[in-house]
Amino acid sequence: MARPAIVAHGGAGAGPDQNLRRANLEPAIEVGRAILEAGGSAIEAAVEAGVLLEDDPVFNAGTGSVVRTDGSVLTDASLQTGDGRLGFVIAMEDTPNPIRICVDLLDEEINGLAGPGARRWADARGHLKADVIGRPPKDEIGDVGDVGPKPAEIIGDTVGVIARDSQGNIAAATSSGGCSHRPAGRVGDVPLPGSGYWVNRDIAVSATGIGEAITIALLSKRVHERISASRDQSADSLEAAMQWGIDNHIATHHQVGLIALCGSGIGTGVANTDMPWLAWQADS
Repeated sequence: MARPAIVAHGGAGAGPDQNLRRANLEPAIEVGRAILEAGGSAIEAAVEAGVLLEDDPVFNAGTGSVVRTDGSVLTDASLQTGDGRLGFVIAMEDTPNPIRICVDLLDEEINGLAGPGARRWADARGHLKADVIGRPPKDEIGDVGDVGPKPAEIIGDTVGVIARDSQGNIAAATSSGGCSHRPAGRVGDVPLPGSGYWVNRDIAVSATGIGEAITIALLSKRVHERISASRDQSADSLEAAMQWGIDNHIATHHQVGLIALCGSGIGTGVANTDMPWLAWQADS
């Protein structure tokens, strides 16, 4: 029997106050903890904790998703399990809880959907459809020519949850409203396997921050491989692997963070900027 555990982050970089985001992570951890202590699955714990974060306007996911340059609000999400199943959705309108749709994709022949087609698929299965007002991005500061706003003004935070149940199963759920000051067609790291997340057997990694930097680096997959090669699942080893990934594959001006959880030990997080995260592990 494994010791149930859960770790969650509230996004790296610009966004609402870090202390507020950290405080608002606590209910999500409690929801996941209660499910795991009652014998629930890693999938259920990660998803329900993630939905709670999607429903909190403090976070750039679901209800709190940022508005794109054309005024639209589009949500992305992903869910991957240690036994090789995967589901992800991209650029969904009127979808405050895209993580729930990912659950249904785990056992489908297809594992990814995007845009209006994804919404129609969700409608056919009774998933909640509701207007997502979102939140406007921060005002731009200064004239930066053709390259857009200064990096500090880009909101690229997401939410991510990794859970381990008493059977040793691991699941990672990630959700995002995308990145501010980006067009409606932009795809970030959250729905892309190996970039915003990677889970295989008893190791799971979830990333947050500037999606383009995370995607180019294939950051979650690289960090996952580093942890696997070390054969050490202690918190210190996880932190060292995540720090290695940021130091060696992310430019210093890109705000990025990671969380990780393995088949044993407590989850942990590392970032090169503000990133609230919390972890819990059962006593026995």
